[in-house]
Parts: sequence; C-alpha cells; structure tokens
Amino acid sequence: MDEQGLNDAAIMLMSLGEEEAAEVFKHLSPKEVQKLGETIARMRAVSREKVDEVINRFSNDAAAQSLLVSDTSNYVRSVLKRALGDDKAALLIDRILQGGDVSGIESLKWMDPLSVAELLRNEHPQIVAAILVHLDPEQSSAILMQLTDRQRGEILLRVATLEGIQPTALKDLNEVLFKVLAGGDKIRKSSLGGVKAAAEMINLLGSGVDAVVLESIRGYDPDLAQKIMDKMFVFDDVMKLDDRAIQTVLKEVASETLIVALKAAAPELREKFLGNMSTRAAEALREDLESRGPMRLSEVEAQQKEILKTVRRLADEGQIVIGGGGEDTLV
Repeated sequence: MDEQGLNDAAIMLMSLGEEEAAEVFKHLSPKEVQKLGETIARMRAVSREKVDEVINRFSNDAAAQSLLVSDTSNYVRSVLKRALGDDKAALLIDRILQGGDVSGIESLKWMDPLSVAELLRNEHPQIVAAILVHLDPEQSSAILMQLTDRQRGEILLRVATLEGIQPTALKDLNEVLFKVLAGGDKIRKSSLGGVKAAAEMINLLGSGVDAVVLESIRGYDPDLAQKIMDKMFVFDDVMKLDDRAIQTVLKEVASETLIVALKAAAPELREKFLGNMSTRAAEALREDLESRGPMRLSEVEAQQKEILKTVRRLADEGQIVIGGGGEDTLV
C-alpha cells in the first residue's frame, strides 16, 4: 500500500470509531497494523471535506464490487496466485484450503524481537532456523540481532542449507512452539529456507554484523558463503539496475525516504536516481540534499533499507529484474 493509500485507510478507520476500527485491525497482518497505527499517530487534523471524499470513494468502490463467488476455493487460488505468483501462493493455498493451523507462528509475528529471541535462545539452531524462515526477513534479522555472533552464524548456516521442511518436521516444530504448524501427509514440502532466505536476513542485519556472520559461515563452508554473497543485494548495488527499473522504484519510494537514503550515498548513485527524474523533481531533490544538515548514519541506513525492501518486493513481483554476477537471476 502506497503512502496515499495508507493515509486514506487511516482516515477511514478513524471515521469508524474505536470499536469498529478495532474489529478491522483484527483482520490485518502485524505489519499492516504497525503501518496504519504509525500513520494514524502522525495525523493531527483532517478536514471534513477530506473525510467525506475518502468515505465517498470507498462507498463507490464497494458498491461497484460484486461479492458473489460461486466457487470460493478457485477464487482463493486465483487471487493468491495473482498476488503472490504460483510458487509463493502454493503453500499458503494448501494451508487455507486444508485447514492448516499457523496460530503459533502468527503469535510470534506480534511479539517484539527481544521477546522472540529470549523464547528461542536455548533452542537448537536447526529449530530456530526452521522458525525464522516462516517470519518476514525484517523480523528475522531483528531477532538475530538479539543473539550472539556464534548463534547468528550457526542459525544462518542452517537457514542457507535448509532445502525445505517436511510435514513430519513441522509436527516437531509444533511441540517446540505450542503447535506452531499442523503437519500432514497431504501437505507438500514447504519451500522455505535456502541461500536466498539467508541472504535476505543478512542483508537486513547491517552495522558490520553481516560481515561477521558471513565470516562465520565461511569457516564452515566457503562455497556456501560465496553463494550467499552472490544473492545479497546492498544499497550500492542499486547502480546495477537499469534506468527503467530505477524509474519504477522511484514511483514506490517517498521523497523523504529518498532524501535521507541518498545523504551518504556515492555521487554516482545519487546521479543514477537524479538522472531518472524529471528536471524539476531532480532540482528539488538536489536542493533538499544540499540544505539538509548532518544526519546520523543509523537514520540513513534505515531509509536505505526501506528502499532495498522496495527493490526486492518489485523484483519478487516481476516488475524489475536485479542482475548480478553475470547470471540472469531474480533476487
């Protein structure tokens, strides 16, 4: 959801009142709740005209939709495949249509990283790896940051070598996390883990921790460490994107995020973005960069990560291609 969509959704929720808004929140993911909550918290005053505009648009959109679905199973399959692609939708479709229970994992998604880390601190690295691959890379990396260097290395080594999770293994995972997932003979092997999953988590560690983790993995398996590095995509690698991809990314990134992210970027990377903007927009960005005072490196890195998340999402959706290492791969 873009910034305008978040603002409109926030206005709509506030217009419902606390009780009704709370019912809506129950059906959202943790990340959606967080984003909407932050948007609502930033709002100070909304004009009556703006509220009416949002409500009327919602009412008109809702009135234009038909909710009659003759075959709900096929509807779910079709919608998820359109949204996620065949591979990503496959496991989720199975869980939904076969009644799989993911309540345990879902409860972890609502917990702060420190609490999850404390819960998993004494578990075997293989168990922790199997749990982390079910979470978003951003949350997984935040959890890993609460563990020791040795634990991070051992866990990510197993994430990178995890080729899938069999139903019987999911049953064992249930016992560790209060029946996290329900296994079954008919459930296909979960395509979770692997080099890409490890690379995504390591990408988000930052602050030099990524180098320590990679060095730890290299001590176990140099070839595996190189494969992970080949899949990693850091902010400087945005230079590898073609102009069309940069333009697609710019449509998805807020101006403030771009300004902060480029504050400490290499000159050629700045020009890469500026060269794919309109003359007026490029001039405005240059002025903002020049007038912006010194910033904490942590703030800059945080916004660079936001752009990287956008890049990876667009790549996963097939809107852009991230090339590297002479291979025609999607990251």
